[in-house]
Amino acid sequence: MLVSIGKSHDRIAVSLFGVITFHSSKLNRRGTDTEHETNTMTDHELPPLPYDYDALEPSISEQVMTWHHDTHHQGYVNGLNAAEETLAENREEGDFSTTPGAISNVTHNGCGHYLHTLFWENMAPDGGGEPEGDLADRIEEDFGSYEGWKGEFEAAAGAASGWALLVYDPVAKQLRNVAVDKHDQGALWGSHPVLALDVWEHSYYYDYGPDRGSFIDAFFDVVNWEKAEEEYQKCLDHFE
Repeated sequence: MLVSIGKSHDRIAVSLFGVITFHSSKLNRRGTDTEHETNTMTDHELPPLPYDYDALEPSISEQVMTWHHDTHHQGYVNGLNAAEETLAENREEGDFSTTPGAISNVTHNGCGHYLHTLFWENMAPDGGGEPEGDLADRIEEDFGSYEGWKGEFEAAAGAASGWALLVYDPVAKQLRNVAVDKHDQGALWGSHPVLALDVWEHSYYYDYGPDRGSFIDAFFDVVNWEKAEEEYQKCLDHFE
């Protein structure tokens, strides 16, 4: 779901996955983009890791990072591109028999792509510790304490069959923890992810077996609070 805000020529869309800025463009009388009259699609690409594959060891092994990034994340990028291509072809040909499946694939693979991109950035070789600054203050305000937030987040991570997310809810104007199944089930519409933890089994089983709790503990040894603070500041800039 996208909610447009701002002037018609400088649109900002607010989605489940945050604030997406669309560049200004000239509109004709029909309200369409005169610079993009043809039916074009975005070619989504796999972003490189912001560190070496072995940089998060021993929390996450080089082997897991290689499989997870190069195979799993790449698969979501490929799936998103393929689904968008199908939708474009169906519109052009006027045959919408495969459209419902393609729409579902856009949601599934798009969420997988966007959340994985944030997940890599939410970790750093020199990470760990606790948040500071505005985010730390807001966590204490909305959850009572850092310990209260962390316990709730860990419970979400233990229960989810997809992701544990710390998100900013722009309607209630507060931080929330959500447990998301797969990539998009149980998400909160309009919310902006601040911190993402992937708890699909491919994230940890090679390193930890069925002991998801140890993987969650290890995540906090490499969590990148600077990136989380950056995402939180985006929310303040746009909603408060």
